[in-house]
Formats: sequence, C-alpha cells, structure tokens
Amino acid sequence: MQTSCGDLPPAVNDFDGKGFDGKALAPAVPRRYRRGVSEETEPYVLDDQVGYLLRRVTQRHLAIFSQHIPEITAMQFACLVRLHQQGPLSQNHLGRAASMDAATVKGVVGRLEKLGLVTRAADPGDKRRLTVTLTEAGAALVSARYADGLRISAATMEPLNRAERAHLMALLNRLT
Repeated sequence: MQTSCGDLPPAVNDFDGKGFDGKALAPAVPRRYRRGVSEETEPYVLDDQVGYLLRRVTQRHLAIFSQHIPEITAMQFACLVRLHQQGPLSQNHLGRAASMDAATVKGVVGRLEKLGLVTRAADPGDKRRLTVTLTEAGAALVSARYADGLRISAATMEPLNRAERAHLMALLNRLT
C-alpha cells in the first residue's frame, strides 16, 4: 500500500522493520510494530505507547524551544505567528487556528497581553466576542524569531535524515 506522500515507504501495517537505508530499526521500533503482533497478545509496555513517545518528543522539543526563544512559550509563539500571518482574530478563532481549546487560549492570550505583545478588545459587531491583535512589540518579536523557529524545528529533527524528516512530517499530518 502506497501512502499519499509520493515515494514514501508502505504504511505501518506493511512495515518490514527496516529504515530507509535497509538496515534493521530494532530495538527503536517496538516489537509489536515490527512483527504486526496484535495488541491483545502483548503486555502493556509504556515505552512502546505512541502517546508516551509523543510526549517525550514534545518535552525534547520544548526544551530546545526554550533555549532559542526563552521569553515566551511555544504555545504563545504559535498564537503570535497566527496573528502575524492572519491579522486580528477572535480569541475563539485564534484558539482553533493554534490548536488550543477555549480555556487554554484564554490563558495564553492573557499572558501575552500582560507581556504587552497583544491586545484584546470587544468586537464592535458582537460585544461578547474578543478580538486579539498583535501590538508593535508582538509583531517585532515574532518577526525577529521566525528564523529561530526554523532552527528549533531543525534541532528537534536533527537525529533524522532528510527522508526520515519528510516521512515523519507526513505521518504526523495523517494523525492530525
């Protein structure tokens, strides 16, 4: 079965346990995925769970992020980028655009407002809706940090070769 991403290897169900270079990936790939063993016949091993591994990768990424952009968090940066690229947004729309629930985006925007990087104002057409806008300081910060954002992504994926990076991104996009 070919994925929708061109010349990428077959899907995990057809996975042969070998990397792009033809060498075995064991033990980096859990046994159940190498052999196609059913979840019901294997014991629960935390180190083999996708959520656990994604959390570990996220922790590594956030550590790299904080080294490069210490003044704000990754979630705050995501909001600033969306506002910089799309213009003022309702707080609700900003949350959806940055993949955050309503409570999370409210807290993130509140902290950005305290830092002087955004403003919130009632929408003239609907007083219940808050519109979030970048301040000059917010626009300057995000513009100055785009290159750092690219370096953060490169550092996060540094252990992977170019083909593996493309494959990982394709797989992550399929999961979202």
